[in-house]
Amino acid sequence: MYISISVDENGRPCVVAGQPEAIKRPEKKKSSVSFPDDYIVIDIETTGLDVRFCEIIEISAVKYRAGSETDSFSTLVKPTEPIDDFITSLTGITNEMLESAPDISSAISDFYNFVGSETLVGYNVNFDINFLYDNLMMCKSVPLSNDFIDVMRISKKLLPDLDNYKLSTVAKHLKASAPSHRSLDDCRACNECFLRLKEEALRQFGSIDAFLSSAFAHKTKLSAKDITATATVFDENNPLFGKNVCFTGALEKMVRRDAMQLVVNLGGSCSDNINKHTNYLVIGNNDFCASIKDGKSNKQKKAEALILKGNDLEILTESAFYDMVLDQ
Repeated sequence: MYISISVDENGRPCVVAGQPEAIKRPEKKKSSVSFPDDYIVIDIETTGLDVRFCEIIEISAVKYRAGSETDSFSTLVKPTEPIDDFITSLTGITNEMLESAPDISSAISDFYNFVGSETLVGYNVNFDINFLYDNLMMCKSVPLSNDFIDVMRISKKLLPDLDNYKLSTVAKHLKASAPSHRSLDDCRACNECFLRLKEEALRQFGSIDAFLSSAFAHKTKLSAKDITATATVFDENNPLFGKNVCFTGALEKMVRRDAMQLVVNLGGSCSDNINKHTNYLVIGNNDFCASIKDGKSNKQKKAEALILKGNDLEILTESAFYDMVLDQ
């Protein structure tokens, strides 16, 4: 829940509960997919995940030309509040290390001067871009409008069978350097993965153009009605048999089309939206969906309202959904 302080009609302060407004970033580019020769890999460390309340404590950027490192930038950033023990244990960054670091205004200016207008590359880079964009606007009143490439997005296309898509998991699979939760090391680990994914794309598709046209060609929007069963015999004892399932958020272990196919192959059905016939809502990751407010999608809010009215509807995590799929 989002809490703010307001003033009532009598001039007294009061606490107001509501939803925060979505942050608008009109000059932010959309993630693209390519393997350019010249680019800069970026990474940041922060005090948390919410750009409205958390601060950057480290920024790094490494410049590459034809895959070789030619220059780098890295700085700690002094936050306005001390960092907690969890962040120190995760990153190794201490309050003592940050005491003499530049403030965000100075650090973000130096970062901006370093990257210029070059293409930026990163892992799950929307997170970094949003923090950097908002802090640039706050400190310099300029947007971060560079083209950018998300290596995680590419890894999901080329390595569809991984258990998850953390940078550490992808790096281990590709036999690249392990990330360390320090931004300069993580830039270099990300670049190793980027280059090895390029090799993997060539191995699987023969050319980069073939990979891009196959994996990222424009597709029509997925509709539940387009998913039909490929099985002819159904296990009527499976808990999904005869049930209607709806999905929200990005799944970690498979794309939504494949999850829907699992459901219909077990004798269930899928819907694009919550309705009175929905039996299960499966919740994926909504972290980077701009339309999500207070951590819940509209589908989840509607499902909760129907549950309160007595509908036969359950909300499942992705893991619970897979458990039901495997239930014999």
